[in-house]
Amino acid sequence: MIYLRVPGQLAYRELATRAVAFACKHARSDGTSDNGEGLDEDFSYEAVSAIGEAFNNVVLHGYAGRPPGDVTLQVETLEDRLVVQMLDDGASFDPAAVPAPDLEGLPESGMGLYIIRSFVDDLAYEPGPPNSLRFTKYFR
Repeated sequence: MIYLRVPGQLAYRELATRAVAFACKHARSDGTSDNGEGLDEDFSYEAVSAIGEAFNNVVLHGYAGRPPGDVTLQVETLEDRLVVQMLDDGASFDPAAVPAPDLEGLPESGMGLYIIRSFVDDLAYEPGPPNSLRFTKYFR
């Protein structure tokens, strides 16, 4: 398991995404680790994009108008899936209340949760403190 705790600032987004990329690179589809062959590019791209969007949302919305707290990331490779959990002490929200974006209008914002849902197999959010966003992506 990878455990990472960073300040909730955009400057640390790359570190969070690299932790997920590392897990994908060193995991095989049978859940064991290897010497860097890793999962396919699409799987890795989607997992990294999902965590990047989640990190952005915490920083831009969860910690908006307040001093930034920390973001804790736990990344685990299991036999048949990658599980990523992000914890923060920012403002909570209700994912069910977030409307789907108007894709015809090519919105410049409001796409984060849509992208996350599109790239993962299971998504769970529990308001806190700490808030917990957990996603699962199964190996195919």
